[in-house]
Amino acid sequence: MVKLREIAHSRTGDKGNTSNISVIAYDEKYYPLLLEQVTSARVKAHFAGVIEGEVVRYELPNLAALNFVMTAALGGGVTRSLALDAHGKSLSSALLELEVDGKLDS
Repeated sequence: MVKLREIAHSRTGDKGNTSNISVIAYDEKYYPLLLEQVTSARVKAHFAGVIEGEVVRYELPNLAALNFVMTAALGGGVTRSLALDAHGKSLSSALLELEVDGKLDS
């Protein structure tokens, strides 16, 4: 098992109460592992209690990346929430803590 951060990096964005997180493989050889193990259901479970809405995964094979769009994710939205991380920027770091079943090349 390895943490997602060992094979990928991430960026976040937001619009209202919707957050999106991209997961980009450091090397395209890790993309099949991302496809297999970093599912919408797994991301939603990883953020249980935080993401209240739907999690939709978009696949970007030419970039070896996934993009997750999550509704009801920012405590009401950036302009209506008093949450410390109103834009959800820390969500990418939290997602990169997800463990995947894989081995790194030595």
